[in-house]
Amino acid sequence: MTQFVLVAGAWLGSWAWRDVEPGLRAAGHGVHPLTLSGLADRQEAVAVGQRTHVQDIVDVVEGRDLRDVVLVGHSYAGIPVGQAAERIGDRLARVVFVDSNVPADGESFVSGWPDGRAGVEAAIAANDGLWPPPAAADCADQGLAEEQLARFLGGATPHPGATLTDPAVLARPLGLLPATYLTCLLDQPEPSPEVRELLAGGRWRLVTMDTGHWPMFSRPAELARVLLDAAGADARR
Repeated sequence: MTQFVLVAGAWLGSWAWRDVEPGLRAAGHGVHPLTLSGLADRQEAVAVGQRTHVQDIVDVVEGRDLRDVVLVGHSYAGIPVGQAAERIGDRLARVVFVDSNVPADGESFVSGWPDGRAGVEAAIAANDGLWPPPAAADCADQGLAEEQLARFLGGATPHPGATLTDPAVLARPLGLLPATYLTCLLDQPEPSPEVRELLAGGRWRLVTMDTGHWPMFSRPAELARVLLDAAGADARR
């Protein structure tokens, strides 16, 4: 039995995976959606930094004694998921990065936003250290139906700003991890240069979905199939 640990990106919590979970459970696997500290039902957490989020993930895996783990990181969550993956050792089967950022040692989430970094940092400074959720206009052309967009925006909560500016810490090259990278074509037709370099290393696989940046809302059943296939790809290695 594969154990899927699902981590959604900025502003989201475990609730975001509601429509993805049934497809994974129906295939006989364990499913563990988690909420990172400072978000959704865990907004009461204080002094939250990126290392807090890495520890959140490690704690779920080790605290529940999970094995054959597929770590799934969406968007921002790819950064703490990538760091947690190397910390859980042989418990890890595979990492799936869902249209996500990937960690680079010494670099932060905003390091990869050369044009938008100042805007993100200004928004954090103006909102008591939190990154405010997006507006509906920010989510245009991402394949979200009206009901899906309403659910996303209705559940989104401000994101702890320090997690976006803290640098990642990696003990070894990210390309050594067994990984699948999912590109959502409505968001970006090609992976970033950093991801393309990782894909060239031979241990990463690229898959695509013809949808936007939040496939857990726009195409949950298809996303579940992609995750199941990623787990199967590891089993066939």
